[in-house]
Formats: sequence, C-alpha cells, structure tokens
Amino acid sequence: MPTYVFSHIGICVTNIQRSRDFYEQALGFQFIRDFFNKDHPVQDRFLRLPKVDLHAVYLQKDGFQIELLYYASPKSAPRGERPMNQPGMTHLSLKVDDVPAAIAAVKKFGGKLLEDTVINDRACFVHDPDGQLIELVSSQAMAAAQGHH
Repeated sequence: MPTYVFSHIGICVTNIQRSRDFYEQALGFQFIRDFFNKDHPVQDRFLRLPKVDLHAVYLQKDGFQIELLYYASPKSAPRGERPMNQPGMTHLSLKVDDVPAAIAAVKKFGGKLLEDTVINDRACFVHDPDGQLIELVSSQAMAAAQGHH
C-alpha cells in the first residue's frame, strides 16, 4: 500500500483578501505562500476548468494547511446551504480555549454565528465569509468528550 501524508484542504472563496483576513485574524492561521495560475493549459486540464485565472493562498495552523482558492475566471457558482448529512466534507473543526471570544472574532472579520447551534460556552457552528461551515468547540469540552470513548 502507498504511504500517504496529509497535504491540505482547498476552500473556494469569492474574495481572497477578505478570506485571508478571516482565517488569519479570526482563526489564527499563518500565511505560507501565494500561488498564481493564468493561461496554463495543463493546469486547466488538471482543475477541469476552462481558461483558469486563479490566485491561491496557503495558510497553516498547528501543521494543518488550507488552500484558499479565488477564481477570477471562471467565476464561482453561487453557494447553497449544505446539510450536514449530504455526502462529502461537512465542516472544519477547531478546538478553542474561549468560545465566546472566538465567536466575537469570527463576527469581527466577516463570519456569521449560526445562533441555533450554540451550546452554552462549549460549542457552536459558524460560517466563514463565503459560507464554509466551521465548528468551534471548547478545548475542555473536547477533552471531556474524548474521555468518554
């Protein structure tokens, strides 16, 4: 069997600077590098999109990397609400030492709290500025839950 090493998760965004500010300032990710792609037929074939004009930003937190992908061309399709039971990736999850402070930071940098998901000061779901679902769970609640397994 081949050996696999986790590389990154890609998140398509509609405004690269707004999303970079959100993930860096609200969630504590650190910038690694930029990647630009325009008029590159091999990359178009790889991405399965025509005439790609792409700006990607790689960010990292605790060894976990995300790639923010902004397509100037072709434009992104509108994002619809995605239920948790739809097959595929459902959300990102971050442990945090202070859920209320994390919620405040999310709101300050263009994210949205899903009010009906708040469980005291222990956990909630938020959206990034483009609607990507992110779970915030207190470090203490996560440790307690893992102790019960």
